[in-house]
Amino acid sequence: MHPQWKQFLSDNSVTTNSPLATNENILVDLSHLSIIEAKGEDCDDFLQGQLTNDIRLLTPAMGQLSSYCSPKGRMLALMRMFKSGDSTFMLLPSEILEATLKRLTMFVMRSKVSMTDVSDQWVCFGISGANAKSALQQHISPLPEAGSDVTSQNGTTVLSLSSHQPRYIVITSADRAQEIWRSLSTQFTISSKSQWDLLDIEVGLPNIVAATIEAFVPQMVNLHTLNGVNFKKGCYTGQEVIARMQYLGKLKRRMYHAHVETDGAPMAGDEIESPQSSSGQGAGRIVTAAPGADGGYELLIVAEIKSAESGTLHLKGDENAILTIIDLPYSVEATEQSESMDS
Repeated sequence: MHPQWKQFLSDNSVTTNSPLATNENILVDLSHLSIIEAKGEDCDDFLQGQLTNDIRLLTPAMGQLSSYCSPKGRMLALMRMFKSGDSTFMLLPSEILEATLKRLTMFVMRSKVSMTDVSDQWVCFGISGANAKSALQQHISPLPEAGSDVTSQNGTTVLSLSSHQPRYIVITSADRAQEIWRSLSTQFTISSKSQWDLLDIEVGLPNIVAATIEAFVPQMVNLHTLNGVNFKKGCYTGQEVIARMQYLGKLKRRMYHAHVETDGAPMAGDEIESPQSSSGQGAGRIVTAAPGADGGYELLIVAEIKSAESGTLHLKGDENAILTIIDLPYSVEATEQSESMDS
C-alpha cells in the first residue's frame, strides 16, 4: 500500500465492515490489489505468448480480463489488463503478485521487455452505486461507459466494470486519490474488501487467490463467457489443453453463484461435497466467499454440473450447510470437454 495513502485512510476513514445491500453507494479501498507494469519493444509479443486473451486487442480505451496458466492449462493468475502510454498494466490480487511476477520474469529471457511491481506508486480504490457515475464525473470526465472500457488522463486511469449499476476502479496518485476520496466520502459509505467481493459474486466475476492457484482451468470459472479467453489468437502457455477442453468431450464443471447458511466463514479454496459426486476428485471448490447482506454467505463456486443440478452440494464436513444455487446474470455457453478434463 502507498505509505501516504495508508496514513490518510488511518486518519480520515471509518470503514463499515457489515455487509450492505449491493445497490448501496459505496467507496472501497482496493489496496489488496497490486499492479504489474510491462513495457519494452517486445512487450506485446511476450505477453501474447503467455496470456489467454489477445493482447493485440488491448487499447488505451479498451481493457480486458486475461489469465496466466501453467502448461497444463491451470490458472496461476487472473488479471485485469489495461494500457496507458507505452506500458501495459496488470491488476491482480497482492497475495499472488510475487509468484506471478517471478514466473513471468523467468520467461522473459532475451525479450526486450521489463516487468515491474509498481503498486507503491499508485492508489487503487473502487466506487459503486446508482450515484457513482454522477459523483465521479465531478472529478474525472469523461468516464468509461461499458464494462472493460478504460479512460486515462492526467495520471488517472478509470476502469469500468460490468455490473447492474455504475461501478469503477480508479487508479491514480496518492494526492489525487485523497482529493477525490474526501469529496466522495461525504456522499458514499466507506466499505470493505468483502463488500467489493460481494459485488464480484453478484455479477459472476471470479478471482484467483493463493488458495486457488492451479485449481481451475479458465472454462471452469466461465472465463470464456467473460471474454477472458481468445481461441483464435494462437499459441500461449497452456493453450493446447485449454483449446482441447473447448472443443472435445463434455463440460463437467463450471462456476455457479451459491448461497449458504453456516456459522463458520467459508473461504476461497474450501472444498465442497455432494453424495452425487463420483469423480473421486470432490464435487467442487469455493472461488470467492463474502458475507451476504441478508445473512449467510454468498459464494462463487466451481462444481460438478450434475452435483449442482441435483441440489445436494454442501460445505465439506457439514451436511447441513446446503448450497442454494442462484442464477448468474449471464448464460454460460454449453461447451464440451472430454472425460479426462474433469479434474
